[in-house]
Amino acid sequence: MNREVDLYKLRINIDRLLERLDDLAKIGAIENTDGCSRLALTDEDKEGRDLVVTWMRDLGMDITIDGIGNVVAVWTGPHTDPTLKPVMTGSHIDTVKTGGRYDGNLGVLAGLEVVETLAEAGISTRHPLAVGFFTDEEGSRFPPDMLGSLVYVGGMSLEDGLDTVGIDGAVLGDELERIGYRGGAPCPAVAPHAFVELHIEQGPVLEAEGVTIGAVESVQGISWTEITIKGQSNHAGTTPMHLRRDPGYAAARIATFVRELALELGGRQVATVGQIKLHPNLVNVVAANATITVDLRNTEEAILQQAEQRLVEFCDRLAEDEKVTITTRSLARFEPVVFDPEVVDRVAHTAAELGYSVKRMPSGAGHDAQMLARVCPTAMIFTPSWEGLSHNPFEFTAPEDLEAGTNVLLHVLAALANENGYNK
Repeated sequence: MNREVDLYKLRINIDRLLERLDDLAKIGAIENTDGCSRLALTDEDKEGRDLVVTWMRDLGMDITIDGIGNVVAVWTGPHTDPTLKPVMTGSHIDTVKTGGRYDGNLGVLAGLEVVETLAEAGISTRHPLAVGFFTDEEGSRFPPDMLGSLVYVGGMSLEDGLDTVGIDGAVLGDELERIGYRGGAPCPAVAPHAFVELHIEQGPVLEAEGVTIGAVESVQGISWTEITIKGQSNHAGTTPMHLRRDPGYAAARIATFVRELALELGGRQVATVGQIKLHPNLVNVVAANATITVDLRNTEEAILQQAEQRLVEFCDRLAEDEKVTITTRSLARFEPVVFDPEVVDRVAHTAAELGYSVKRMPSGAGHDAQMLARVCPTAMIFTPSWEGLSHNPFEFTAPEDLEAGTNVLLHVLAALANENGYNK
């Protein structure tokens, strides 16, 4: 018999969540650290996928795998209406090469913890609950980042996604087949009723301000550009400085320009040079060519476009001044995303009701949630990151903060999945 249940005191099992985080982190573990390395669609990624899918099956969830390898598990309680669209949570389990145990993994395993908490309490929600993990969120092996969720929402065709060539020359579709995760579910998928992603902040703000929960209102726009500079290789000792066509010097000029540009524009503008490659890369040879990557981000599209245009103009002047050839290639371009105000409000109010301090804030990093925001009401929950570290084997979030974030996720998902109360 159904009866109304007060869920205010219901909380997740933090020991169980920590155990799953630890078990997953053992796959691809980086020696002498707490970190892990599971690049997308490698053997380590397959092993991690297999483990998470096993946990989903243990919870009696209905699992589907789509053509780009995204895995979605749906849970229905005894009184759930299976014809309704699910309320969805999740993230990713692939990592950068030197990654930590929380980035992405927390959002997936917290979703499973929410399902298990509700199931143990005998609680059904009106809408089903779904937990997903998306392929190649990091983009470290197969650019761009958030590739799987981009295909999931129809922002990239399945064919283009499968044809993506990785940094190691591997083809994404071939690697999906190799590890057994090219599924038959269609892309794009049916949009969920709502999507909420729990993630570590990956920045220093919450810790610095002593705040437990971030209610994420938006995600910065991202512009990744690969710049190739061709000059003339020559002897380092015999070539006069004024006669050089030096790609190494040009690359250094670009690196300093983008930093100065970010400082000049101010606000939330950031700029990063993440790679510089010289050829032939010898101590006594002027380089023949250089490849450099530039990462520009801003919460305002107009300013991000201004930064991009300023970079183009600088490269044009630099090419003329140094008599080198400069070409550019876009690696990724995503406009800033504003999350659904009602779902953001729900996150903020839920955190406050549970007794946690909360801050409304933007995300400086890209996330799968920004792709889901194209098709359904979406928001994110942040937990603090120790010293702001992420994409680092030493990233850390205290257990009490993990517990707080997952408790907020529990109550937000339950409320979204059943606006009219909870059944037991």
